[in-house]
Amino acid sequence: FWGVAIWLAITFLNAVQPSKKESEDPLTLLKKRYASGEISKKQYEETKKELIR
Repeated sequence: FWGVAIWLAITFLNAVQPSKKESEDPLTLLKKRYASGEISKKQYEETKKELIR
């Protein structure tokens, strides 16, 4: 019984709360990728221009 109750609670909470990744806009994600060194300054600037258009 408790296993089913816990599974239902987790499923419900995951359905109600959107994941953090889904709630972030593309420009914020781009800034984070640049800050972490995942992309170069050139890639950052080019992608930023495309997103702002």
